[in-house]
Amino acid sequence: MTPATWVPLAAAVVASLDSPALPQSLADLLRQVAPFTYTVVFGYRGADRPVDLYDDFPHGKRQIFVTDYQAGPYLLDPFYQAALRPVPPGLYRLRDLAPDRFYQGEYFRNYYAQTGLAEEIAFFVDLPHKTIAVLSLMRAERPFSQKEFAAFSALYPFVAAVAKRQWTGLATAIGEDASATESEGLQKRVAYVFGSFGDGILTPREREVAEFTLKGHSAESVGQLLQISPGTVRIHRRNIYSKLRINSQGELFSRFLGTLVDLT
Repeated sequence: MTPATWVPLAAAVVASLDSPALPQSLADLLRQVAPFTYTVVFGYRGADRPVDLYDDFPHGKRQIFVTDYQAGPYLLDPFYQAALRPVPPGLYRLRDLAPDRFYQGEYFRNYYAQTGLAEEIAFFVDLPHKTIAVLSLMRAERPFSQKEFAAFSALYPFVAAVAKRQWTGLATAIGEDASATESEGLQKRVAYVFGSFGDGILTPREREVAEFTLKGHSAESVGQLLQISPGTVRIHRRNIYSKLRINSQGELFSRFLGTLVDLT
């Protein structure tokens, strides 16, 4: 990107600060670094439902990327989980934050694969009151090269400064007092969902195994996280399927989404 292209676009970003035109101006600037298909900015705080701060999805795509995502699949999204931990501010590839079997898991196969994306990268920016803006750059054609990723990373200070100015009031936009959800984590939320989903028949350990399985963890990974053997994890999975009268992880995912709909 040469000064001849950078300077006018950067000036447009500065000129549009504190206005609805800012996100589009920032996306236009970032597209001069490397092409990408879609932009979306989600705001996260604790286990609250993500807020769509901006997106440039066409009408036919917004259902899957925003409406369906906010309905429940976000709970299993590696970016959401990373914001919940949270990870240090910076630029991340989705695949670097995902569990070891993410691309074989039901969240990917039943939800994420529908997006048709080749790769997604995101800027994580810390905002006041423990809120986080996650600006995702999505590409449908091919993954971002290491050179492209490095070029975007070099722009992080600029992107973060703009995001902190534009979305400093994110906590207000989310609409709840920060203290009410500050201590609520993904584990508590998913455990509650599975408590309702299992109708009291799943044990706490089985709920944990179901949660990590749906996130995309292998039996070995679940075992490491819960400090039990992979064989014990597989026994728990069989018990979960038996108790819920299902036969596959796909059915488990469908039942999980159905429970989320019932609880909203």
